Amino acid sequence: MTELDNWFEKAMSAEAYISNMEKHKENLKNVLNNFAIPDDEDFFRRLEDKNLRALVITEDWCGDAMMNTPVLLHLAKKSHMEVRMLLRDDNLELMDQYLTNGKSRSIPIIIFINEDGEEVTHWGPRSEAVQKEVDSIMDALPDKEDPAYKDRFTRKISMLTARFSTEAELWQSAYQSMKQKLEMYI
Repeated sequence: MTELDNWFEKAMSAEAYISNMEKHKENLKNVLNNFAIPDDEDFFRRLEDKNLRALVITEDWCGDAMMNTPVLLHLAKKSHMEVRMLLRDDNLELMDQYLTNGKSRSIPIIIFINEDGEEVTHWGPRSEAVQKEVDSIMDALPDKEDPAYKDRFTRKISMLTARFSTEAELWQSAYQSMKQKLEMYI
């Protein structure tokens, strides 16, 4: 059994993760119920033929995870892929192998694993298009030392959360980004 197999076995089901959510459960369910996955049957069959599993490093307080997890779950359902979840803060040993830009513990990170327990690719924490949106919104923040920083940051996070939980084009961006990453493997 490989190291990733061990992590996968330790992880909880997506259903258990969702049922135990405290922060973004309703927003996640909204995305899950309203995301319209494209009709990509050829892609889903090719992906299914690879018999992959997905291990997601996540936390329920994360807006990116709230938006991207349901997109993955739709993709996984269409391609018969088992998905398991690990909480980032309880699994830093794994998280630290997937730092964003070599320094940030940004989530979600989705690790796609083959039948031999090897990583074929990983994705996260967000699509390039969503990253551009986040960058443009966050660029206007004052320095962290500024007394107004905390209030403005909180307002911007609330705005992003609202967009992440309601804007279908952001969900489609996540799907297309995941698909593009997986296409390089299949």
